[in-house]
Amino acid sequence: MPRPMRGPLATSQGRCPSVTPATWAAATVAVRPWQRRQQRMPQALERADGSWAWVVLLATMVTQGLTLGFPTCIGIFFTDLQWEFQASNSQTSWIPSILMAVLHMAGPLCSILVGRFGCRVTTMLGGVLASLGMVASSFSRNLSQLYFTAGFITGLGMCFSFQSSVTVLGFYFVRRRVLANALASMGVSLGITLWPLLSRYLLEDLGWRGTFLVFGGVFLHCCICGAIMRPVATSVAPETKECPPPPPETPALGCVAACGRTIQRHLAFDILRHNTGYCVYVLGVMWSILGFPLPQVFLVPYAMWHRMDEQQAALLISIIGFSNIFLRPLAGLMAGRPAFASHRKYLFSLAFLLNGLTNLVCAASGDFWVLVGYCLVYSVSMSGIGALIFQVLMDIVPMDQFPRALGLFTVLDGFAFLISPPLAGLLLDATNNFSYVFFMSSFFLISAALFMGGSFYALQKKEQGKRAVVADALEQDIFLEAKDGPGKQRSPVIMYVTSV
Repeated sequence: MPRPMRGPLATSQGRCPSVTPATWAAATVAVRPWQRRQQRMPQALERADGSWAWVVLLATMVTQGLTLGFPTCIGIFFTDLQWEFQASNSQTSWIPSILMAVLHMAGPLCSILVGRFGCRVTTMLGGVLASLGMVASSFSRNLSQLYFTAGFITGLGMCFSFQSSVTVLGFYFVRRRVLANALASMGVSLGITLWPLLSRYLLEDLGWRGTFLVFGGVFLHCCICGAIMRPVATSVAPETKECPPPPPETPALGCVAACGRTIQRHLAFDILRHNTGYCVYVLGVMWSILGFPLPQVFLVPYAMWHRMDEQQAALLISIIGFSNIFLRPLAGLMAGRPAFASHRKYLFSLAFLLNGLTNLVCAASGDFWVLVGYCLVYSVSMSGIGALIFQVLMDIVPMDQFPRALGLFTVLDGFAFLISPPLAGLLLDATNNFSYVFFMSSFFLISAALFMGGSFYALQKKEQGKRAVVADALEQDIFLEAKDGPGKQRSPVIMYVTSV
């Protein structure tokens, strides 16, 4: 039985009559005190650095393992997808390239969703999208459908889950934030270790279609992890507005201006134009990414091309992941030490150089134990790159501009991820030799390392020269002031700056 209405709009029958503007205004006045009381009511919010933060850290580790660890197992399905659709290496390479590109390029869109709906909803939405993409890809009849389902939809969902989980970790941890980020990165290593083994096991019994269907159910665990991420109590109170702002007089111009403000807020094109160090960083990392993901995509086909057992070929990727479990936190702790603060940029370039030189060893031999040694050395350089890539960006860009700089960086890197595997596939189709793929990877990595190292050194010398000129001018000014005495007034010294 419905309850009768109470208040200024209630009638004797308990029903609401036709609402006029006057009655609506009276109702608004009557309800507004209740709204104020509701806003003052305490909400069930978690506090930072509390006990629930460690549960959220565990959920973030699982989410990172599910999302960032998944692209490394695509190489296991490379040969089966080629045989199923009678496709070339270049055509098949578009699947992991689209997946990794969307995983990076959708970062600004994820930031907008986090600001609008929160980290909890965005993580759960990402899990649903990733699951739908993998389930739909198991019913694909051509490569174009796989590009959209396993590439675009799954990549978009993984981006939403990964970036929102990293964001919420920054709210839950304040005093132990560095430790939390280091522990959360272990989830990526666990994912790289377990995804290839699970893929190889399921592929033998279910085929690639059944495996993708099971993966759709696995990605639903991101929804469980998202449900754990409760809202966190912050010191900044949300701003409430009594009335919505009036609509703009020209909707078309207002929409364009809003889009421009959104792009400017999330993408730092102005920093790219005025900060030379940031420009060198972005160009160097983009150039290196043209070769960096190639071993993760082509290592398993390369081992099988040398007539290696499928289980041993899948084990190579797991060795990289297992080594990263220990090497990545160690590299992060070493990079955070004050003694390495002024040398991080050069260590970052050295990690790329080591990565490129390691790929030359891999291209020289396809023996199993040689490839095991390659995976171990590759893990060292990969851990160094993973530990330093964001820390170097923080050293180059001020922290108040870091989110915008990171947004533009991820978008531009997404384009490099999109181009890299198909370009290697074209080279493989032309030569029919996997060794040239690793030679190509080494070329991009070594050249990017030399470019970044030389450019950072030149910028450092230029900055030191500017500081020396300023220090000399200041010392000369102090000397002249002491020579003239405090009572005399000197004519101002004019210094012309000829280099910026």
